[in-house]
Amino acid sequence: MNAPVDFDALKQRQMATWASGDYAVIGTTLQIVGERLAEACDLRCDERVLDVAAGNGNATLAAARRGCRVVSTDYVPRLLELGAERARAEHLVVEFREADAEALPFEAGSFDAVVSTFGVMFTPDQPKAAGELARVCRAGGRIGLANWTPEGFIGQVFKVLSGYIPPASGVRPPSGWGREEYLHELFGDSVSELRATRQTFNFRYRSAAHFLEVFRTWYGPVHKAFASLPEADAAALERDLTQLLERSNRAGPASLVIPSEYLEVVAVRR
Repeated sequence: MNAPVDFDALKQRQMATWASGDYAVIGTTLQIVGERLAEACDLRCDERVLDVAAGNGNATLAAARRGCRVVSTDYVPRLLELGAERARAEHLVVEFREADAEALPFEAGSFDAVVSTFGVMFTPDQPKAAGELARVCRAGGRIGLANWTPEGFIGQVFKVLSGYIPPASGVRPPSGWGREEYLHELFGDSVSELRATRQTFNFRYRSAAHFLEVFRTWYGPVHKAFASLPEADAAALERDLTQLLERSNRAGPASLVIPSEYLEVVAVRR
């Protein structure tokens, strides 16, 4: 019999991972995903919107730009501070609150829309997180998600990483949220409708070496992986990621443009 998963300990390790580096350096490049999701959810002026595992606020800003009353949450305080800086720069009124996606501090049915871009998919207790998204969304409201797919580029990056840093036993991979059938399993009869559309985000860097320099410096999971490996294994990981980058590059030798598939999801709360 497998030992029960210690979700609290796992969450503490995850928090340390996402607090390392500076996710905002990567996050700001993904802003278009938040804008697309806001349109897909048909967000409207004065609607109350919750951004869960918001990072530095891409979906938060997209909703606030559409006149929504937004609460932006994450369990990494520094990311909330960076999101607040962005909101102030645009003179947007947003409430920022530290919160765990698996235990949201809001009453049931508090929000017209609940969104998350590449955030809630990384929670360790996935059914609990999905239940919280549904709980705080009002009947007839929308749950909007952007999740990397297992087959896409970032899904493949995590597959490479898992060969060097084995995932915790008993925990499903985050990329499961990028499969429509799994989302139906997670949300069950809490939603009356679930629409999933495959979208593409293009990573744009000078070269494979430039991408790796940025990600191993600033992106928590890659940063932590390289920092924890002995020199020989780190060199092997760099080689494997470089091969993946070069296979995925559609820009030729002069630059790096890598399409990365994600699933854009809009579910209607029953």
